[in-house]
Amino acid sequence: MLLHVLGTAAGGGVPQWNCACPGCSGARAHPTWRRRHASLAVQASDDRWYLINATPDIGDQIEDCPALRPLPVPVPVPVPVRGSVSGPRANSRRTPIAGLILTDAELDHTLGIARLREAGTDGLELLATGSVREALLTGLRLEAVLGPYTPLTWRELSQERSVPLTEDSTVTISAIPVSGKRPRYAVHLPGPEGDTWVVALLLTDRATGAKAVYAPALAAWPDVLQSAVAEADCVIVDGTFWDDEEPRRTGISTRTATGMGHLPIDGPGGTAERLATLRARCLYTHLNNTNPLVDPSAPQYKRLADQGIEVAGDGMVIQL
Repeated sequence: MLLHVLGTAAGGGVPQWNCACPGCSGARAHPTWRRRHASLAVQASDDRWYLINATPDIGDQIEDCPALRPLPVPVPVPVPVRGSVSGPRANSRRTPIAGLILTDAELDHTLGIARLREAGTDGLELLATGSVREALLTGLRLEAVLGPYTPLTWRELSQERSVPLTEDSTVTISAIPVSGKRPRYAVHLPGPEGDTWVVALLLTDRATGAKAVYAPALAAWPDVLQSAVAEADCVIVDGTFWDDEEPRRTGISTRTATGMGHLPIDGPGGTAERLATLRARCLYTHLNNTNPLVDPSAPQYKRLADQGIEVAGDGMVIQL
């Protein structure tokens, strides 16, 4: 299984356009601090990839990952015919991107879908839970907006069974429900209650037995998630806030981290304690601009390293 980390920041990215906090100011002064919105690419087969979440940075993320760039397919050059203007041309829009997988319906994980409207008649395949699909269709009117540009094909992302990413792929995927937290625009929409509004993903390579869990947004740590990470070889989870008081201390919210739907890394109930007990390679993603981990020299890195935990970086490649 091959994973490519396309981005590791929470909503707004690092730096955030309207913010001059230490993290954003540091990122403007030191380009290596910069982080794009959290996203991951997983290889389904030799030349087919799925993107996990479609962020506002999706165009740049694709360009920065050579495996995701389109390659023209040459065709034989025809013998010129008198009076003809042009003959067959290479297909210059053959993309290795097979589709999108959505963990939730938040704007920072879905706005990039519109950026892929150039898919044209080939359309876009999206894997999502029913809750997420209905939010995007009803709340954002995604199909009505994109329909004139490209058709959308939906596949159910199920917790009941694992499905191969493509017919010939050895990599399968299933959903791990973790939260009923709706995006703000969907709070009053009709739709099912329950914990399928935000899911983690379990990726399994049937050829090697390797397993990876990707959970960029965690408002809770249910037993089903614990069972999955206990058997995983790689776990990439929500590292939005370092501690529970960070949002209030930095003035970005009157709510705590858990109140905003993100389990903190450190402190009582923090996720670092859970990750430290796992045999898997564990990494944090989805860092907010206020998180001290935005600074690569922050002492919090050593605290995590002492527990065997890493912080994912943009462009990181993980082979399982």
